[in-house]
Amino acid sequence: MWSEAFLPICKQDLEDRGIEQLDFVYVIGDAYVDHPSFGHAIISRVLEAHGYSVGIISQPDWKDEESIRILGRPRLAFLISAGNMDSCVNHYSVSKKRRATDAYTPGGIMGKRPDHATVVYGNLIRKSYRDVPVIIGGIEASLRRMAHYDYWTDSFKRSILLDSQADLISYGMGEKSIVEIADALSSGIAVKDITFIPGTVYKTKDISGLRDCIRLPSYEEMKADKTAYARSFGIQYRNTDFINGKTLAEAYPGGSYVVQNPPQPPLTMQEMDDVYALPYARTYHPSYEEAGGVPAIAEIKFSLISNRGCFGGCSFCALTFHQGRTIQARSHESILEEARLLTQDPDFKGYIHDVGGPTANFRQPSCQKQLTCGVCQNKQCLFPRPCGNLTVDHSDYLELLQKLRSLERVKKVFVRSGIRFDYLMADADDTFFRELVEHHVSGQLKVAPEHISDAVLRRMGKPENAVYERFVHKYEKLNRELGRNQFLVPYLMSSHPGSTLKEAIELAEYLRDLGYMPEQVQDFYPTPSTISTVMYYTGLDLDLKPVYVCRNPHEKAMQRALIQYRNPKNYDLVYEALTRAGRTDLIGYDKKCLIRPKKAGQGDKRRNVPQGNAVQERDRTSKGNGKRKTIRNIHKKKGG
Repeated sequence: MWSEAFLPICKQDLEDRGIEQLDFVYVIGDAYVDHPSFGHAIISRVLEAHGYSVGIISQPDWKDEESIRILGRPRLAFLISAGNMDSCVNHYSVSKKRRATDAYTPGGIMGKRPDHATVVYGNLIRKSYRDVPVIIGGIEASLRRMAHYDYWTDSFKRSILLDSQADLISYGMGEKSIVEIADALSSGIAVKDITFIPGTVYKTKDISGLRDCIRLPSYEEMKADKTAYARSFGIQYRNTDFINGKTLAEAYPGGSYVVQNPPQPPLTMQEMDDVYALPYARTYHPSYEEAGGVPAIAEIKFSLISNRGCFGGCSFCALTFHQGRTIQARSHESILEEARLLTQDPDFKGYIHDVGGPTANFRQPSCQKQLTCGVCQNKQCLFPRPCGNLTVDHSDYLELLQKLRSLERVKKVFVRSGIRFDYLMADADDTFFRELVEHHVSGQLKVAPEHISDAVLRRMGKPENAVYERFVHKYEKLNRELGRNQFLVPYLMSSHPGSTLKEAIELAEYLRDLGYMPEQVQDFYPTPSTISTVMYYTGLDLDLKPVYVCRNPHEKAMQRALIQYRNPKNYDLVYEALTRAGRTDLIGYDKKCLIRPKKAGQGDKRRNVPQGNAVQERDRTSKGNGKRKTIRNIHKKKGG
């Protein structure tokens, strides 16, 4: 028998525990990791805490119907989650090339789950169990709950509820809705009659009884007219709050509807504490030891989740749709208790790797009005500039970090979750900023300006570049005052809607002046249910105004190459981009030039790279040793 610290995964486990029939069988696309950073662990433990038995089928062989029957027929329902990531994001890069490894699979092996896993698992279950309720959830189902553009097939797809043959979607984080669904099923209510639970999506033939319901454009209308989809998504985006969100109905051929109920209320602090206090094993199932374990555990084993939700409102981020804009936070006591558990782990070396969430320095709702009136439907909290009602206060987060670093056996507490720098700069009190620099940066702080062109930043829902510049100046100033030699590593994105070659060249010039070339560049990835993906697919923003969209793979390659213009492999792409854009003034020998002119019969293209600026590159003193040269302060101006 496997360790009883875990839920059952096979018939022998059921026999050993005296379980004749499970209440729920949970089919997941990830390896079984019983840790609160994994959605399947939280949902299964929450159900267990409410008296329901749950068994786990991890990464079943979708080509074999028997793989879905190993735990028998559940009393109440099958649950399905594709995993912590959308299965296609897990499988493919933005260029649609197959990734080599999967951190959520034992041994990092790729290919243990299908593309569009939720749909495949749902149809697999229906082959064997026609009349057992099927409930889908997790990030893949949540973000595909209504009709949506699918980048990987370049098609406009129906709600995942229909394609998976499921009965219900539990969207968002799901702790409250899954218990209400379980209680309804256990009380004898047929799954087709469970139409009343917030945070769920169901299908029906009759919407005449719905009150305060918004009818979205029909699937057929949106499929024929991209403008209709942009209009529909705008309505959905403005109805993601539990206080002012409305019921939404989407019509399909044959007189059927997919209906989305308003979201569940966010968890209270006590509810959050209760969720994270459940008896997780806090690691992967022991059956994976032979394969070398599950790589993803390394990233989260000594990290702490302190909050959920984000009022940042970035256009390319799906957090508004999945976790919502209302911040939910755990108490200090809950986090400290989990930290003490970490310190008892034999592998703990004294370092807490992260304390945060989607945005580390959000620990309370953006304003008091939000608690009674809900989030503003037509206004963002931080964009284009911080709202006058915004509560800017880092004192609670600072106090939490101070308590954590005072714990016995804790040497250092790092903050590696995203820091929202515009929120940080809006704080008149720099106490937190100073302590962040002094105590909580592990050599380099990762931040996400994403771009420097204000035209592109507006499309991204990000602050103007001047805000980032002020942040950089203050960060460097604090480092000097505190005698620290710590760096900023900016995340940058190419080919976001609104970015032409002109804006891509502006970014390259900015990097030239910094003397910095990023080692990695994120090309815009059109994932479901983001404003940016709607712009990518429709060529329209949510105001239905045209947006330039870079869809041509070659132009995307040029925009990406411009950010890494120093890389010799990118020379031809950069040369072509500068020529196309009429910026041949940047080809030459002047210090302001990005590349040197082509020479007849030239050999090593590295000669075309201007000299004098620092470039992060592999140390060539020892071939293949993987060491890196010391990184200069990438925001220190040349000669400064």
